[in-house]
Amino acid sequence: MDTGPKTTLSEQMYLRIRADIVKGVLRPGQPLRLDALKTRYSAGFSPLREALTRLQAERLVTSVPLKGFVVTPVSLDRMWDTIETRILIETRAMRLAMQHGDDAWEAGIVASLHALGKQVTRMAGIATPTDADYLSLETRHHAFHHALIAACRSEWLLDLSEKLSVATERYRFPALVHTKGQRDLQAEHRALADAVIARNADLATALLDAHFRATGEQMAASASDLPPLVAQA
Repeated sequence: MDTGPKTTLSEQMYLRIRADIVKGVLRPGQPLRLDALKTRYSAGFSPLREALTRLQAERLVTSVPLKGFVVTPVSLDRMWDTIETRILIETRAMRLAMQHGDDAWEAGIVASLHALGKQVTRMAGIATPTDADYLSLETRHHAFHHALIAACRSEWLLDLSEKLSVATERYRFPALVHTKGQRDLQAEHRALADAVIARNADLATALLDAHFRATGEQMAASASDLPPLVAQA
């Protein structure tokens, strides 16, 4: 029975190593020696190298001369640099999407907002959400923000947005797991979606800017509780 598209072994390794970096299982600065990775993930050298090369392109992994690959270090300076750059890229992409977006684009925004809200509600009823719950929330959160800019008609902007989103996820995930949010994030998302669909570019970009900066402040506030994840590089 056909169960749909099959992922390659290198794709599987990429997803597993990426998840372990985001969750902090693989620590910032930790060496990624192929022998150890082969044992840990039960995979050959070739798919592991391909996965590490892909992760290097996303700046989750760094190649160090004479030492091989290491998990890219993190710091608050790096985090804010990523956030500031993401604001520049996604506000521009969002303005273009509002110019070019059609009914299908609007429907995508509404659908992704609804899916995100369902997961938020589901987790509100769970005493102790698991890592899988948070990863599902992160996936839907990413889908919503992608939907906002999906109609921008710029492959470069979409590619850069994706890379920046991945870079911020490793800061956001531990903050989600270890802190109790005091913001009504879903209200922020609804206001953002409404402004975008209404083609109110100035309001929408101002809301996105404020949304990202507030998240950055929340992540920075949680840094004192997570010293291994915010050590200066």
